[in-house]
Amino acid sequence: MRQPAWPYGDALRDALGARARVNEPLAPHTTFRIGGPADLLVEARTIDELVECVRLARQFGVPVFVLGNGSNLLVRDGGIRGLVIENHCDAVGLDETGAARARLQVESGARLPGVANRWARQGWSGLEWAMGVPGTIGGAIVGNAGAHGSCIADNLLVVSVLDAAGVVRELPKTELEFGYRTSRFKRAKDEIVLRAEFELVRDEPAACLARMNAYAAHRRRTQPTEASVGSMFKNPPGDYAGRLIEQAGMKGARVGGVEVSPLHANFFVNRGGATANDVLRLIEIVRARVRDKFGVELELEIEVVGEN
Repeated sequence: MRQPAWPYGDALRDALGARARVNEPLAPHTTFRIGGPADLLVEARTIDELVECVRLARQFGVPVFVLGNGSNLLVRDGGIRGLVIENHCDAVGLDETGAARARLQVESGARLPGVANRWARQGWSGLEWAMGVPGTIGGAIVGNAGAHGSCIADNLLVVSVLDAAGVVRELPKTELEFGYRTSRFKRAKDEIVLRAEFELVRDEPAACLARMNAYAAHRRRTQPTEASVGSMFKNPPGDYAGRLIEQAGMKGARVGGVEVSPLHANFFVNRGGATANDVLRLIEIVRARVRDKFGVELELEIEVVGEN
């Protein structure tokens, strides 16, 4: 693997010290198992570390990208220039505001399914739909992740962010510009989600568990288990991307090591050795076929980052 040129001097690498990994392959850090190297990669396990790393990168003029669980993300084969911060900040706390309600505070690197499972089993309802949704709290907020008719915005109250000026601020949900699989953070790339607060509602643990089990069983029946990026395209208004792709005859279509899943056509799976260029070629083939057959322009749900 090539060693990319590093045009930013030694100051950031010296400041990060042994924490930073040079020319780190990103494929193992994504659910798709695809992607070239990061110039530098560092893990942040506390919010203080995350803020410090972002501020250092900005101080030394180095581009910074915060990586969560690596789902819903395609890293191009050339990798990501600058500093990649892998977010492992996962502290969680619950403040019961009464017999029937609680406020859940959770850091942005916490895994969404784990958070949903932990609190639902204790009889706090609101996130059961997320049991099988890969990704972190931060990534879910950026993309307004959802499933089974619910989404992350439904019971979100407030988000703490590090803004472009390096100031930690709290933003209420009304300022987050949530829409279908989008938020203000899709546009404001220089705002880093640090923490979030949700309202949960008391319910019987058995009822919460039953909902989680039903959602998980549905996902096992309908979605592939191979390495994938999650849903590739957004659902067009009034329709489903998977239905359009299937009706266009693209189930099982393959380019190199990547294939349109025979189980669910809106999932592309890595059959082994797939490259980002394979994925991008298959995306365009599928888009063209759906456009020609139905006159519908499919819009990506995933984020594509890095260089060719």
